[in-house]
Amino acid sequence: MALELYLDLFSQPCRSVYMFAKKNNIPFEFKKVSLMHGEHFGDQFGKINMIRKVPALRDGDFCLAESIPIMIYLAEKFQTPDFWYPTDIHHRARINEYLSWQHTAIRMYGSKMFWLRLLIPKMIGMEVPKEKMDGALEDLNNSLNLIEEKFLQDRLFIGGDQISLADLVAIVEVMQPVGAGLDVFNGRPKLSAWRDRVRVSIGTELFDEANRDILGAQEIMGQIDPGTLELFKPKILRFYY
Repeated sequence: MALELYLDLFSQPCRSVYMFAKKNNIPFEFKKVSLMHGEHFGDQFGKINMIRKVPALRDGDFCLAESIPIMIYLAEKFQTPDFWYPTDIHHRARINEYLSWQHTAIRMYGSKMFWLRLLIPKMIGMEVPKEKMDGALEDLNNSLNLIEEKFLQDRLFIGGDQISLADLVAIVEVMQPVGAGLDVFNGRPKLSAWRDRVRVSIGTELFDEANRDILGAQEIMGQIDPGTLELFKPKILRFYY
């Protein structure tokens, strides 16, 4: 049985796993799981991942959830180049530091901005109060500042002179609010230059392919029946509104 990756490229962690696997020529079968249509709550997917989130991996009888363990598993199984997840203790510690920080920082705030600017008003039809939007933008900007000032500093990439898993995990989160029409790179030349280096390192064609759906999200959302999100409305409003 071929290694299977269960993905929806609207999801930031799915895009990082997808780019990592494709960039490293790791053979896998792409299993599309539509988050908007609630396919992650289906019985079949529940057998793959009881957490009911994407990405998920199945390698024979072995199943694994969460993007970072999945990428580390792929890196170790397929012996990808060392710079992705360095064996050097200090370099790896720097990567792990970012990977540990990002969950409750840039991931949380980039996702929240995407929902507040696009999905809640467009799909649920609710106006987001200005004070809530301003607060979310302040939180996002604080995280972006930390990426520049703490995690990048004067380095080319988060881990040093070469791209790593940390940059893959970071770039997909930074791109998420861009899909909602917020130019997070405006006035941030350091962040913009880093984005360009990551894009080139991954490969412009692969980078653009992976981010095509999120960058076209405003148009795509206009084609989706708003009733699709009714099932998730209470949870969405509890988390993001």
